[in-house]
Amino acid sequence: MMKTADIVIENFRPGVLEEWGLDPKSLQKDNPDLIYARISGYGQTGPYAKKPGFASACEAISGFRYVNGYPGQTPVRPNLSLGDTVSGLHAVIGILMSLRVKDHKNKKGEAGGQVVDIALYESMFNLLEAVIPEYQGAGVVRQPSGTTVTGIVPTNTYQCADEKYIVIGGNGDSIFKRLMAAIGRPDLASLAKYSTNADRVIYEREIDDLISNWCLQTPLDGVMSILEAHRIPCGPVYNAADILDDKHFQYRELFETVEINGESLTIPAIMPKLDATPGNTAWPGPEIGSHTDEILSSIGIDTATIEQLKTSGVVTDTV
Repeated sequence: MMKTADIVIENFRPGVLEEWGLDPKSLQKDNPDLIYARISGYGQTGPYAKKPGFASACEAISGFRYVNGYPGQTPVRPNLSLGDTVSGLHAVIGILMSLRVKDHKNKKGEAGGQVVDIALYESMFNLLEAVIPEYQGAGVVRQPSGTTVTGIVPTNTYQCADEKYIVIGGNGDSIFKRLMAAIGRPDLASLAKYSTNADRVIYEREIDDLISNWCLQTPLDGVMSILEAHRIPCGPVYNAADILDDKHFQYRELFETVEINGESLTIPAIMPKLDATPGNTAWPGPEIGSHTDEILSSIGIDTATIEQLKTSGVVTDTV
């Protein structure tokens, strides 16, 4: 199958497929147009290549975990496997780029195959914005900052009277003035010490206390209504139940319903949205191993050999 495939994606420990003779160099001898995407913890080369590559460890070494949490406390993780998801997105991007290169080379009569080497830690490192130049250029190691963002004031998460939370981004100079009007303190909008973001950074705690005390007086819906009337960027902190109930999510068709084992299940819809060729989940997937025979037969393996492969454990119909 690999000899005729357009794209191969693998997630084994580096070196395993070389041992099996299924590495890119071996396959591209017969399939020079093959795009071969390899996803591992630390990449295919380098001192760490052979290390076990779990997303949690890779998120840590990438620098991502260091800036999460509160100053002086143990670094925290979002309750998601971001390393796996972000690496998958990087793999897709790399494959799409490679397909464009392949098309260009094929038009010139050249082979277009190449390897897409995705490392989990590098995918997370790629999210760090200005962390490296801040350190190399100014000697500043960005620290965790709780619910705020270093050097941006005000932007924070605030509790409302009904114990729900809202994120408010009022760091633009003109937005800050509208925000002060919204919380009933228009007198603060024109103070010189609050005039620019650089000025407001100095008084971050003071400004946050003002906004926090105002939010605590009003339920979330009321806070949202006032802020939106003043054109202040803000958003409620949603959980899964809130997401499913939200009319905008519903209008944008962010959910699909599939049937699994005779029962319906709501799942996220396909994104990004394309107007001419929108995606949808036409099929939630087969039972494990239900297509083993079909796939092996399609590449010329006879029934007796398939049964032999199953008996020897080379292939299996179960997890």
